[in-house]
Amino acid sequence: MTTSSDRTAYTPDAEVVELCSELIQIDTTNYGNGKSNGERVAAEYVAAKLDEVGIESTIYESEPGRATLVAHWDGEDQSADPLLVHGHLDVVPADPKDWKVDPFAGEIFDGCVWGRGAVDMKDFDAMVLSVVRARQRAGVKPRRPVRLVFTADEEAGGVYGAQWLINNHPDTVADCTEGIGEVGGFSITVKDDLRLYLIETAEKGMNWMRLKARGTAGHGSMVNTDNAVTNLVEAVTRIGSHEWPLRVTPTVREFLKTLEDVLEVELDPEDMTATLAKLGSFSRMFGATIRNTANPTMLNAGYKVNVIPGDAEAHIDGRFLPGHEDEFFATIDELLGDKVQRETVVQDIALETEFSGGLVEAMKACLAAEDPQSRTAPLLMSGGTDAKSWSRLGVRCFGFVPLQLPPDLDFMGMFHGIDERVPTSALEFGSRVLDRFLDQA
Repeated sequence: MTTSSDRTAYTPDAEVVELCSELIQIDTTNYGNGKSNGERVAAEYVAAKLDEVGIESTIYESEPGRATLVAHWDGEDQSADPLLVHGHLDVVPADPKDWKVDPFAGEIFDGCVWGRGAVDMKDFDAMVLSVVRARQRAGVKPRRPVRLVFTADEEAGGVYGAQWLINNHPDTVADCTEGIGEVGGFSITVKDDLRLYLIETAEKGMNWMRLKARGTAGHGSMVNTDNAVTNLVEAVTRIGSHEWPLRVTPTVREFLKTLEDVLEVELDPEDMTATLAKLGSFSRMFGATIRNTANPTMLNAGYKVNVIPGDAEAHIDGRFLPGHEDEFFATIDELLGDKVQRETVVQDIALETEFSGGLVEAMKACLAAEDPQSRTAPLLMSGGTDAKSWSRLGVRCFGFVPLQLPPDLDFMGMFHGIDERVPTSALEFGSRVLDRFLDQA
């Protein structure tokens, strides 16, 4: 058995670029409303890659084609609680006409792997596979057992993926106490000799809601004071234009302390208006983490221009900070008024854990080993991940997809964006960090 400290025995980043490209080439578009492509194909691809190095896996289907893979990887200390390492296989839709390249070709050029899922999150899926395969071939076990989970349906709230798994097969991850997955671990260049790596310790809760307005149907030429479209649009406008109060969570407070030290500027969490003004480019990614949000995203009403419909619908993407769920719903109901009703399409909890403990120290150490100019800080993410599901079983989750990024890359803009891409050097860096992490976690 090769010792875990002998890094000359294997190359953890050897396959990561190729694996990421191949995963992107499997179209796993999740259209929502239970419709998707390719998740079973992708799960079988992962299963084959694991099987090649002697790791058996099980594929669970919530519905035909909606596939989630679970594999057990033995560790040196089999008495330790397993570490959950999770990634999702589905991606959001991409319209090829908007892209420079085919979003499902997995092309490699300009030092990047291009395509839908390059950062969300087939990059991490590829890192995990590259590291696992290299270590298995060299006979190098992780310090503790690892539970590998590749899920379906994360991009639509996990109803057919992580949520389904914990409801129907909780034993697959119930013995895990800690876990890592998307989104944190990426770098932001603060100055030439310093990069700040943000590790997700919190994420906003979500409520995707459908608004319904009823009115009096009639001829489009007549006076109508009970128009469903008007009633709906007025409520949507109130919600979309509402200015939510600024709230500072413990994660944000600690992030500001680190940033204050790094930037050498005073950042007062009690005066967030002034603080945001000092943050410059940081304020764009930071703004949604200090307030609840509710964004109108879809409208549907009517079937002919001269017919006033009796019904109208809209969809709202609502996100609430940890500890501020009640405030969110009370405000939404007030803004709706008495002519519009809401119903929940998908709802999930907010999460927050402390930026401390052995797992966090291991992350810091492994990043510093590969990047001596690194500092770390906690991140509250405005979106959501499968961590919400795992937390219901008591798993303490972190977002840790280590990527050293060039200063000019708009990384957050890559998520669900056009021309999504990830630098090949970042994939290789992340694989090396993850490899070290598995020795210490």
